[in-house]
Amino acid sequence: MAEAGDENLYAAARDIARALGKDPSAAGDILQILSGYGAASGNRGGDSRPTVARVGLNLNNLDRVLNSLERQISGYIVEDRPIWSDPVDSRTFLDAVDELITVAEDLRSMAGDKSVTVCLSRADELIQQVMFRLQEEFGYVMDRAPDSFDSDDEFSGEEDNDRIHGVIVAPPVTDYKIVIEALQSSVIGDLNAIAVRMVAGGFGKECSRVYSSRRREFLEESLSRLHLRGLSMEKVQETPWQDLEDEIDRWIKAVTLVFRVFFPSERLLCDRVFSDLPVSSVTDLSFMEVCRGTTTQLLNFADAIALGSRLPERLFKVMDLYEAMEDLIPKLETLFSNQYCLPLKHDSVAIHKRLGEAIRGIFMELENLIRRDPPKTAFPGGGIHPITRYVMNYLRAACKSRESLEQILDQTVNETGSDTRPLSVQIRWVLELLESNLEGKKRTYRDPSLCFLFMMNNGKYVLDKVTDNELGSILGEDWIVKHTAKIRQYHSSYRRSSWNQVVGLLRTESTPYPKLIENLRLFKSRFDEVCKVQSQWVITDGQLREEVRSSIAGIVSPAYLNFIGRLKESPEINGRRGEPFIAYTVEDLEMIIKGLFKESSS
Repeated sequence: MAEAGDENLYAAARDIARALGKDPSAAGDILQILSGYGAASGNRGGDSRPTVARVGLNLNNLDRVLNSLERQISGYIVEDRPIWSDPVDSRTFLDAVDELITVAEDLRSMAGDKSVTVCLSRADELIQQVMFRLQEEFGYVMDRAPDSFDSDDEFSGEEDNDRIHGVIVAPPVTDYKIVIEALQSSVIGDLNAIAVRMVAGGFGKECSRVYSSRRREFLEESLSRLHLRGLSMEKVQETPWQDLEDEIDRWIKAVTLVFRVFFPSERLLCDRVFSDLPVSSVTDLSFMEVCRGTTTQLLNFADAIALGSRLPERLFKVMDLYEAMEDLIPKLETLFSNQYCLPLKHDSVAIHKRLGEAIRGIFMELENLIRRDPPKTAFPGGGIHPITRYVMNYLRAACKSRESLEQILDQTVNETGSDTRPLSVQIRWVLELLESNLEGKKRTYRDPSLCFLFMMNNGKYVLDKVTDNELGSILGEDWIVKHTAKIRQYHSSYRRSSWNQVVGLLRTESTPYPKLIENLRLFKSRFDEVCKVQSQWVITDGQLREEVRSSIAGIVSPAYLNFIGRLKESPEINGRRGEPFIAYTVEDLEMIIKGLFKESSS
């Protein structure tokens, strides 16, 4: 029975040697090792691993273990072709690596006499060679990964290829709920098998470095499809704002894709490649290294914008940047929650805050723009001044981001204790500055009537811009009521200063007939003169224009009708032949009044 058992054992050894495909003469060494199993099994309760501890620490057996593993492993290490080009070779190699790592662990657990130290030194040297080869194989497996998007028409662009310069890249994405599966499951399985051995052999950082370098290329090339230029801080400062506006639009698309699709997909891929590891640090380190370059590139651009000029027209695009980051902060805090990614999270939050500070500064700069606008620049014809249009359209557009603006201004007050005003107070203050600026401009008109018409025009424009939108909601009903009363006051003052003197010529009380005739002549002259001038004045708003015309007719027509009636009924007419010459009928006056005012200064 013993002889039959030995023969079976030896046959098994030959089969193992042939399976290894390296050195058939190793059958003798394998037989010696397998013989040790029986001895160890009888003494160790069936634990059959061929370790030094389980073969009685026999130096000959110890030497045979290492010799056998060296022959098996060295044959693979010197191979020119990749080990993972053959599934049988890769499995056999991994089994040998596992055995080598186990032997080394058992050796370290033994008391360190000279013989054991020599053996351990040989094992460690072999492990190091194995790790370097595994590092190469890890890169090979990642590089040979088939492009899983080649046949996916849903994600392929008409001109875009899924492989750029030999690097697999992500396809165009429109659905932010999808997950990009950049590597096939079989490839992930191979990578995981290698990663487990490299971490066990103390080469976790090296494995992470190879992995992250390949995945960084994937992200960088995928990001390049969005045509981001990767501008430096200096370049951003030198680039015209109009060009930067286009870059900001591309940045928002990119940052949304990165944080909602690319990074979550990379996190899942890291978790799968580095699963079954005793510690999670390799997974977290790898994910951080993959994300760091892309994150830094994106954040540097946003930071450069935040530190740029405070010109008021920049508000809206900077607000777009701020709100894009605001939406992504919760996702970002989840993705960057591990210890390695914390600096990325802190940088992101800090730059988001700096964008808020920039918005506050830009919004406050609107005050300075109004103050710097020259007071002696009243608009021809009393129309709406460009500063009024600019400020009101600016405020109306800004209030579309009311929630963000209120958050930014309130946060600044709470954190710094500065004199920054809440949004509602800030806007009221801007409008007070605008009104004061317009008051200065109206003084450039020599005609008092035109002063009031100018203020009425601009006041009506302001009122229209705050009606039925967020700006009006912020200012409140009280402000609207008060401003409406101001416009009525301007209207009344215009009518009084412009038409009271004209209508005064039509008084008939205790006026003798000759004086009536003289006043009729003076009225016509004065009426023609005023109408000629005011036909060139401007009332832009159609409703206001009709209201003013109607109010003028409302005081001129009744007075003129009464005057003509009094003139015709005068006793002096009875002793004369014919009636006095009356140039205009009431209808004539009203038709002339309807021709007053233009729609615009052009």
